[in-house]
Amino acid sequence: MNINYIDEDREYFQSEITSKNDWTPIYTKLSSKKSSKKKKKHSTHKKTDDFFQSYSYRILRYPILGFILLWCSFLVIVYFFIRLYIALYEYFFTWTGQRRRLRLALRKSKDYAEWVSNAIKLDKFLKLDKWKTHPNFYYYDYKTLKITVKKLKALRTENSKEELALFLQGCIKANFAGTENPILYSQTYYGTKEIVEEYNTEVVKALEYIIEDDQISPLLKKDLFKSLNKNFGKTALCLSGGACFAYNHFGVIKALLESDLLPKIVSGTSGGGIVAALATTRTNEELEEVLVPELAQKITACNEPFSVYVKRWWKTGARFDAVDWARKAAWMTRGSMTFKEAYERTGKILNISTVPADPHSPVILCNHITSPNCVIWSAVLASSAVPGILNPVVLMMKDPKTKKVVPFSFGTKYKDGSLRTDIPVEALNTYFNVKFSVVSQVNPHISLFFFAPKGSVGRPVSRKKTGLRGGFIGAGLENFIKLENKKWLKFIKSLDLLPHLMDQDWSNVWLQRFSGTVTLWPKIKLKDFYFILSDPTEERLAEMIRNGELSTYPKLHFIKHRLNIERTIEKGLKKYKKQVRQLQKSQLGQEDAAKVEKLFSSESDIDDAGNTHGNYDLHSGINGLNYQVRFEQDEDDDEGSYNEEEDPDYVEEDEEEDEEDEDGEFDTDASQNKDDSFEGLRNRRKSTFW
Repeated sequence: MNINYIDEDREYFQSEITSKNDWTPIYTKLSSKKSSKKKKKHSTHKKTDDFFQSYSYRILRYPILGFILLWCSFLVIVYFFIRLYIALYEYFFTWTGQRRRLRLALRKSKDYAEWVSNAIKLDKFLKLDKWKTHPNFYYYDYKTLKITVKKLKALRTENSKEELALFLQGCIKANFAGTENPILYSQTYYGTKEIVEEYNTEVVKALEYIIEDDQISPLLKKDLFKSLNKNFGKTALCLSGGACFAYNHFGVIKALLESDLLPKIVSGTSGGGIVAALATTRTNEELEEVLVPELAQKITACNEPFSVYVKRWWKTGARFDAVDWARKAAWMTRGSMTFKEAYERTGKILNISTVPADPHSPVILCNHITSPNCVIWSAVLASSAVPGILNPVVLMMKDPKTKKVVPFSFGTKYKDGSLRTDIPVEALNTYFNVKFSVVSQVNPHISLFFFAPKGSVGRPVSRKKTGLRGGFIGAGLENFIKLENKKWLKFIKSLDLLPHLMDQDWSNVWLQRFSGTVTLWPKIKLKDFYFILSDPTEERLAEMIRNGELSTYPKLHFIKHRLNIERTIEKGLKKYKKQVRQLQKSQLGQEDAAKVEKLFSSESDIDDAGNTHGNYDLHSGINGLNYQVRFEQDEDDDEGSYNEEEDPDYVEEDEEEDEEDEDGEFDTDASQNKDDSFEGLRNRRKSTFW
């Protein structure tokens, strides 16, 4: 893919053209930058809020803020001494002898199968496997679960299909009887209570039994699976920001992909946005070839010399240039592909969180529903626009008719979504009925404070007597200090004591939600902070991918239980939607059937091969990104992609159900696109891909 851009008129556009959004009254005079600068000199910048004009606020604001920051800093120092004590105690007194050797073997596992084998050995040595056989446990309703499993078996063996269908509606719900409580999977290195394992197996068997049955009418089955789909919800993978630490997400995606557990709904913020874009604009077959250490050759966002950074920051207030980043991000996002095109090509749902530059506007979650024609690379840039690193940018959209890229959303500028919503769990639930979230968290200011006193999924507590990591006193002090700091941060936010540096309220950086149902914490070492804003080498990227895989292995069993049920429900819903559609068409005449087919068909902005249209003129308004770019795609781009006619499970959505079922019900098994292939990449002399 050749990328040529023209920036001769860039300075002219930046200095001469001024625009306002569509809501500005007509005949309003537009002032140039020169005149606006003069006005700024004479403006007094008076605030209209009486609260901020009070003498007490002006006098006491900074002394109170200084005292709180000193107190919080002292608490942070104490906190790290407590963490150091707990780590040293565990190293010298807890993890010794055979126990240490088994844990070391677990951490050095080459793949998931080897990891499972080592985890089972460690469970047996620590006698944690006995816990699985006893159903009693405080954190779930084992009595209800026993009755449910017994009833499911009985109805299936008695061939009571109607009763089984009704019973499934009652027992297939998100976190039914506490079966999705993470603490159930936090008591051993692998597995959970046997009754929970049995419940998941029986539910899948019962669903398969209903799917294969031919006595219940297809219409009733369609309604059944639609109801189950709503009650059980969807699973989403959420990738956090974290600058170059976000490349650990590649390992997370690779581990999920190899186990066939990669959710169709993926969200990303800041650095996680570029990884999410790579994962959702490519089929699973293409991803398997892309997720290799040689991918580092395509990551060149930070390859400029230090002298260039300093000059740019002094002139523009940002270290990086949006034009340069747009060119470099184009490969990750397959050119100017839009959210709608990515969804139709792969069946995956990409979500990128962005924040308007206006501090009072709500957060925007870009996806194929909220912004179908928005160009993905512009959303990735906006989500990465941290103040001081990259200036706020304008989202871009592809005109459905002309295929030209133009400013989107009245030219409003957007910036890093991590500043207010790093993990958009609530928005995902609103749009896609997401009730189970897998979060990969690598934000450095959050990862440093991660501590699971009661253990985490696949990582049980070593002290079984107290049930708390670090003992009661250590765990209590650790929790107290974090809650104390959080209290003072909320106090600072409520009184607006923190100065708005670079026109940004920084108080939300620590006060938002950073975890999900399952949270992965790729290990970050102190030496990694030196490379936080630098491109990875192949060796470092291989280490990051490995790091992401190891953090994912302990969670795969939990995720598998969830997705087994979810995908079986989707399978039944697809099958009987298709049957009901065929029955409806068979009852109509040929003319009416043609009208129905036309009504249910959807126009696409991509061609039959699933590729975006060849040439685009990109007229960008991204913070001075006034340039023209022409993307010329390779001739080989039209080799097989998602084709609904080749997919036996594909069923077009009913128009009346589109709002309820916009959840990516696609099967991409027929996708064989190899245009991003890394074949020959390992043999550099033969590789012509680059």
